[in-house]
Amino acid sequence: VQLVESGGGLVQPGGSLRLSCAASGSIFSINYMGWYRQAPGKQRELVASITSGGTTKYADSVKGRFTISRDNAKNTVYLQMNSLKPEDTAVYYCNNEIDLTGRGVEYDFWGQGTQVTVSS
Repeated sequence: VQLVESGGGLVQPGGSLRLSCAASGSIFSINYMGWYRQAPGKQRELVASITSGGTTKYADSVKGRFTISRDNAKNTVYLQMNSLKPEDTAVYYCNNEIDLTGRGVEYDFWGQGTQVTVSS
């Protein structure tokens, strides 16, 4: 299984970016999909998550600005980021908990990370 992220880059404060993370390989189902970020000198933190049932969770710092969504047919999770601030600058990682065989055992997979820089 491989998770491939895209959509990062440099954006001015107040701008928008949309991150994508596509999972490929031998996948039975994906329950949990999440986005995390890590800024220099800081611990990795949860940004947003979404379950297969559509339940979402957001960090307080991004509520009202970021939206997480998923396309189950494409095994892809998205993060729409609006009203970006310099403090959103970080490497963003996607995380999936994947059932490979349908037996109810889930494995944790991470993407390689994509840099988001918010600066004028």
